[in-house]
Amino acid sequence: MPLLSLRFELDDLTRPEVVRILEEHLEDMYAVTPAESVHALDLEALKVPEIAFWSAWEETELVGCGALKSLGEADYELKSMRTTAAARGRGIATALLRHLVEQARSQGGRRVLLETGTEAFYEPARRLYAGNGFTERPPFGSYVLDPNSVFFELSL
Repeated sequence: MPLLSLRFELDDLTRPEVVRILEEHLEDMYAVTPAESVHALDLEALKVPEIAFWSAWEETELVGCGALKSLGEADYELKSMRTTAAARGRGIATALLRHLVEQARSQGGRRVLLETGTEAFYEPARRLYAGNGFTERPPFGSYVLDPNSVFFELSL
């Protein structure tokens, strides 16, 4: 199915569809990753001033979401990247990632950093990031070396 007109909205995290996609995101993370290695944020943790959260829509259907967390010093961390099951394989994640990178760039960002899992479940995410210019790097911020985590960086 081709991409329809994709619309990105700076989101306030109150719509039921958005709450549901974030709940599914957390459920999947805890289902495939040991709890001590899950770094996904819950709804309340996303509602802080240093995080900007976007939802992605095709007409009235939520198809994905993602957030940027300002780390200071012109660094941003990508958080809560997710596409709905029905929307996967259609380029929505790529469009969403590019939107978030452009948002960081427009805010004067110098780097976008992220953590994702090493399990097979996360292979599509790792391919997405590598295919869009992200390179592996050591842990950043408060992250530590963890066999269940891999870290990426994109210089802007």
